[in-house]
Order: sequence, then structure tokens, then C-alpha cells
Amino acid sequence: MKEASWEECVEYNSAKKVSPNLERADSLRGVAEERIGIIKEITLKNCNFVFEDYYTSLLELLQALIIQRGYKILNHICLGYFLRDVLKEDRLYNLFDDLRYKRNSLTYYGNKMDFETAKQSIENSKTLMKELEFYLK
Repeated sequence: MKEASWEECVEYNSAKKVSPNLERADSLRGVAEERIGIIKEITLKNCNFVFEDYYTSLLELLQALIIQRGYKILNHICLGYFLRDVLKEDRLYNLFDDLRYKRNSLTYYGNKMDFETAKQSIENSKTLMKELEFYLK
């Protein structure tokens, strides 16, 4: 079943209510920061891999936020709907959905991004991560 909203994510059990876990949220934030901290430079050769690391860190921050709010989400589509429908952040949803699409193209279909697209996607990831930090406080 492909969900089309946060309500459907909850209805189809792709998003479940759980007890908030602040320790786990803090741990996920730390892991995200460590992952980004090891990146030294972005080159033609590593730009797609660096993007994947940023996307993974972005997921960790989203999961931290969701765990703080008392949910467990089972797929990336519902993570986006959380941004759009729960936080009422259409701009963040659009950014995330674009990054999700690019990551899926890379991971599942082997479609590498050119250097400029990868750099822009990394910058968009940084922007979204910074915005999520606001909600994590």
C-alpha cells in the first residue's frame, strides 16, 4: 500500500505511536553528527557517497525528532508526510522528497549524480538538517 498522507501512514501502521525516548533521540543526533564529522572533502570521485552519508544523517535526525514526538515510522515516504502534515512544513517536505528521490535513484538504480547536482543535494541536506535542529530543541 502506498500512503498518500500522514493519516494513511497511521491507518496502515507505517507510523505507530510509541513512548517518546529522549535518550535514543540524543543518541541518533550524536551518530548523525559523527557521520558528518568524518567527511573531509567533496570530490568528483566521492560526491555521491558523501551525499549518501548526508542523507543517512538526515534520516537519523528525522528519526530522532519522530522518537521525541512518540512515533516510530517504517518508511521514508511517511517521514516526508510527517514533515508536511504534522509539522506543516511543505518546504521541508519538498526538500526531503527531492533528496529521497535522488537517494533512491542512486541506491536502487545506480543512477549517479553529476558533481554539481551532488553538491547541491548535499547543500539541501545541510539546510534541512539545520531546520530539523530547530525542532529537536
